[in-house]
Amino acid sequence: MSDVRARPNDDEASDRPGGESLRIVELPGKGARSGRRYGGALLGGGVLLLLAGGLGIGGWRHYEAARDVAAVAEQVRTNVPEVRVATVKPSGDIMKVSLPATTTAFEAANIFARTSGYIEKRYVDIGDRVKKGDLLAEITAPELDQQIAQAQATLAQDQAALQQAQASRELADVTNSRDSNLVKQGWLTAQQGDNDRLTLRAQQGAVGVAQSNITAQQAQIRVLQQEKAYQRVVAPFDGVVTQRNVDNGSLVSAGSTFMFTMMHSDVIRTQVFVPQDEAFGLGPGVDADIRVPEIPGRTFAGKVTRIATALQPGSRTLLTEIDVPNPDGLLSPGIYCTVELSIPRKTPSMTIPSDALVFDQNGLHVVVVRNGTVHFQQVSISRDFGTSVEVRDGVQPGDQVVLNPVVNLAEGSKVTVRKIEVS
Repeated sequence: MSDVRARPNDDEASDRPGGESLRIVELPGKGARSGRRYGGALLGGGVLLLLAGGLGIGGWRHYEAARDVAAVAEQVRTNVPEVRVATVKPSGDIMKVSLPATTTAFEAANIFARTSGYIEKRYVDIGDRVKKGDLLAEITAPELDQQIAQAQATLAQDQAALQQAQASRELADVTNSRDSNLVKQGWLTAQQGDNDRLTLRAQQGAVGVAQSNITAQQAQIRVLQQEKAYQRVVAPFDGVVTQRNVDNGSLVSAGSTFMFTMMHSDVIRTQVFVPQDEAFGLGPGVDADIRVPEIPGRTFAGKVTRIATALQPGSRTLLTEIDVPNPDGLLSPGIYCTVELSIPRKTPSMTIPSDALVFDQNGLHVVVVRNGTVHFQQVSISRDFGTSVEVRDGVQPGDQVVLNPVVNLAEGSKVTVRKIEVS
């Protein structure tokens, strides 16, 4: 039942005093409340429908995502990746080795004074080329001439003493021969015979002493004459004067004054220290090419002439000498150079690209493809050339190694190969 209240109406207002009118207004009651309940039920049902729809859409999307993940996993499991491979090549019979070296003179000599005196004349200077026997300097020593004259006079005395001793020996020999017969006949005593016999023996000894004195004096004269000859300082071999330490008038002492340094430069000797892993196969006759940075475009050919045979304990290197013809004198002793040796290979090795090397927690290895399956092989490097390396073990000629293998590549994985040529 609705509540009704009277409200002024416009028509009635004209009849009522003061112009007021009354109108009837219906207030809400039980009918209005039932309408509100019906609208709330509809709203709740709509919300439930929206929630159910959202849950359905979310579940469908989750199902699609799980299905996509499973499909990707299956694709990854069944996918066979393609890898780039290169063929392992055997190293050549000749091993090229480039090492730093230093040039030295084929012959070098420091020339000292062998007699004491003054430099009377110096004939050469630094850089002069001389032949064997050429005069380098002259030393004057007047006292040496006096010593030679004195020795020669002593020799003359010794020779005169020898003649005197020989005459005495002859007289003693004649006397002994004559008296020995008289002693046998009894005309002379036995004492006289003994005196004559011993006198002859003494005179024979005196002759021997005189001869020895002469021999000693002659040797002394030869020593002095050799010192005299040393006053002429001559070149011991063909070469060039690289040092000069005396001038005209310089005082020199026998055996202690350094005068010149000479070097033989027509042939240059190059010394190089070859490491142990490259020394096997090295020997006389091995070809060598010498290059000097300051002489670009020029290669000096030579051959190994001698090796030390024993390696040096500290550095494990083998001292090797190479003789290089130098007729034009372009090379000089003491130059830094590089030597390329062509050494016959004694131990087999293989060459692989550096891109095939992998270094991880398992050590240094390569990935080898055999029958479409990858295998990890440990290797050891013998020489590194930058873009390629030589290895001693782990692979064989003809093996295919993977270049830049991916990190997820595992032992036993199946792959397809794309072969490339590596120089």
